[in-house]
Amino acid sequence: MAEERNKRALSELLQRPGNCECADCRAADPDWASHTLGTFICLNCSGIHRNIPQVSRVKSVRLDAWDDVQVEFMACTGNNIAKAKYESKVPPFYYKPASSDCQVLREQWIRAKYERKEFIYTEKQESYSAGYREGLLWKRGRDNGQFLSRKFILSEREGALKYFNKNDAREPKAIMKIEHLNATFQPKKIGNPNGLQITYLKDNSTRNIFVYHEDGKEIVDWFNALRAARFHYLQVAFPGAGDIDLVPKLTRNYAREGYMEKTGPKHTEGFKKRWFTMDDRRLMYFKDPLDAFARGEVFIGSKEHGYKVLGGLPPMTQGSHWQHGITIVTPERKFLFACESEEEQLSWIGAFQKVISRPMLPQEYAVEAHFKHKP
Repeated sequence: MAEERNKRALSELLQRPGNCECADCRAADPDWASHTLGTFICLNCSGIHRNIPQVSRVKSVRLDAWDDVQVEFMACTGNNIAKAKYESKVPPFYYKPASSDCQVLREQWIRAKYERKEFIYTEKQESYSAGYREGLLWKRGRDNGQFLSRKFILSEREGALKYFNKNDAREPKAIMKIEHLNATFQPKKIGNPNGLQITYLKDNSTRNIFVYHEDGKEIVDWFNALRAARFHYLQVAFPGAGDIDLVPKLTRNYAREGYMEKTGPKHTEGFKKRWFTMDDRRLMYFKDPLDAFARGEVFIGSKEHGYKVLGGLPPMTQGSHWQHGITIVTPERKFLFACESEEEQLSWIGAFQKVISRPMLPQEYAVEAHFKHKP
């Protein structure tokens, strides 16, 4: 009888405000719980909690037996109270992962909250809040594809991230301005669970570097240090803007990535398979997903300025191996692409339509003008 009563009590607790989504990644309908922290969590996050048993002990809400003391603790705590305690001092720039984010981001968020208590004691945030960070990362070589240890320095004061080919080198191999820098986790593409892709602009063209660190905390600290530097740059650049406006601009995941075929401007060349990345309004194509720079870029403006996307290819188009075509119409020309499946085609069309339906921002007109005047 006590077991049934406790199961009923837990089911009722799940209906309370805050308890209907995972305390850590916000996934809906959590059916696990940490009975030492008093939080309701999803299955994926429960696996991470199992790895920190000194802090968190987990049980299934529906399948495991619960005693009265454990249920009472859950009733007295719950997700909202735990959040007020363990997330009381999260910096606005710190990335809070969602259920769709990669394992290293979710694991380090959970460890930062409960194991290291970084958001209770602000002095524990020094590694990403100080405005300066120096250390070694494994960086993929542009030509040989090997990952080699390289020294990186992030300086908020200089507004740049630099890396050096040798530890004692005086001059950096590259200087990446915080203003144009983006970082996104790409474990599958890079082939490492801690793989981070950093992009920056050089001569108004996108450059990629691919890095990782063996230690999950290190790479996530780098990621959040880059976000902190971007945050402070944007605060100066847009003094009237609030956190709610700035935080979405700190880092961005790509709208879409994958293989398509493309043909040249005259549409008489054969179609070639390329890796495409849709980054905001820049559609870039690469011979290989891990190329350092794009073979070409297409600016995708808004429908008000004559941009549109069409399913299919113009009649009489030849040379594509894949049958599911896409035509992007710009004020200057048409770009022709082909996808391997209808599912891929519809996904890409959806990504393009989302961008085209969005009005252009003032600063995007300058980017569009640059593309129009490219040699």
